[in-house]
Amino acid sequence: MTSLNLVDTDPAELRVDAVVIGVHSVAEPEPGRSPLLLASGAESIAAAFEGRLTETLALLGATGATGEVTKLAGLGTITAPLVVAVGLGPEPTGPAPAPETLRRAAGSAVRALAGLSSVVLSLPLSDDPSGADAVQALRATAEGALLGGYRFAAYKTKPSPGRREPVDAVSVHVPDAADPTMTSEADRVVAVASAVHRARDWVNTAPNDLRPPAFADAIAEAATKAGLSVEVLDEKALAEAGYGGILAVGQGSSAPPRLVRLAYRPDGSPAKHVALVGKGITFDSGGVSIKPAQGMWEMKSDMAGAAAVAATMLAVAALKPDVAVTGYAALAENMPSGSAYRPGDVVRMYGGKHVEVLNTDAEGRMVLADAIVRAGEDNPDYLVETSTLTGGQVVALGKRVAGLMGDADFLRRLKEVGDAVGEPGWPMPLPDDVRKGMESEVADISQVNAGMDRAGHMLQGGVFLSEFVPAGLPWAHVDIAGPAYHSGEPFGYWTKGGTGVPVRTLTALIEDVAANG
Repeated sequence: MTSLNLVDTDPAELRVDAVVIGVHSVAEPEPGRSPLLLASGAESIAAAFEGRLTETLALLGATGATGEVTKLAGLGTITAPLVVAVGLGPEPTGPAPAPETLRRAAGSAVRALAGLSSVVLSLPLSDDPSGADAVQALRATAEGALLGGYRFAAYKTKPSPGRREPVDAVSVHVPDAADPTMTSEADRVVAVASAVHRARDWVNTAPNDLRPPAFADAIAEAATKAGLSVEVLDEKALAEAGYGGILAVGQGSSAPPRLVRLAYRPDGSPAKHVALVGKGITFDSGGVSIKPAQGMWEMKSDMAGAAAVAATMLAVAALKPDVAVTGYAALAENMPSGSAYRPGDVVRMYGGKHVEVLNTDAEGRMVLADAIVRAGEDNPDYLVETSTLTGGQVVALGKRVAGLMGDADFLRRLKEVGDAVGEPGWPMPLPDDVRKGMESEVADISQVNAGMDRAGHMLQGGVFLSEFVPAGLPWAHVDIAGPAYHSGEPFGYWTKGGTGVPVRTLTALIEDVAANG
């Protein structure tokens, strides 16, 4: 991963390959004035260009649009050979641009500078060097840079034409590089960004290399190294304990399922305990209810929820918040075969409930229900489950906004921290009529609402999972079917492939629980 440093030397005097500054658009420039406005942090660079920087950038086509990158040769005006202006949108009304604006701008700039060794970001922070606004601005800028510089090339045997290696080192210019508040924040960013990178790596790994036993081993190895407690249940242990949902989904594959439990316990007696549960379908063919072939290759990402939970646990191990955290990754491969589970099957789940299977492609809720019941046995104060559960989430909310379901008060809290880190979610209902349609003639509940078909599909998943949550436990179901995997061109700090959503949300939530209970 790209290294991160803080510097307080004048950016115009730094011996780096490029200096990145911010530029805003001016909606109605005065006649004869530049349509661009330099953001704070660019003062010394502007002085070196003797007041001609904005007009030069405008001649090069810069508009100040968020994330737009314009490169300008330094030509000896500053120590660095390259000045890079990144758009920050219209001039902000507050002390600095919104954190997400800085995050996307930094990511765009670092991606555009791939191939360079060293880059310094001199973007707006705040008038108060160690105040809350400055800390948030540093977090956003540094996160954007480290996440935007991500590159997955595990299977490349030789460099692709025009493909350049990520920037080696990124420095963020701050008023005081030795300020303990800022150095602590920089350490936090590195821990969280490393976790996001790990989640992205797992999601981007080819499914033949990350079947359930291999994924469980990879999680266990990383977690053990991080100092977490690790327990892995193989197919025999799952059968002995009665994890019917996980076993049913995994029985069609030659690679047997696993349930991984990771535990972090701080010193002393923490006041609160958070449980995390993630769906880890390492490849989802749909099983007997097989999916269409078009786009099925992206179903390697159906384990993104488990990847996010495991990666969050690594971040927690590094950050050491004063809250107990337990993570569960329910891993299976959903394949069609002579041994696969079938529509019409009745499965006895962990905890004893019986589920009538109507669609083997609704497999995520089967493995999650088992894991949720097991997580409830740890008596947590809060439970968050995340999964690429339904195409209905994408239909309803698109590719960048997660669907949130569960306890209303807890969802408001989760939405707030998600919005703050740039991983937005939207609360959705759990209607009674959806649950009524899931009544089964032969079992406790049907796996889907057959009468609604795919109508309210996201809500069906949430309603089903709610049946397995212990009564009175504040909980949230986070459907990340869209945000977990980006199939389009890179933008901001999102690269193509796995995004690592919602690692940053889960980490921020745990920190919030540690601080506020």
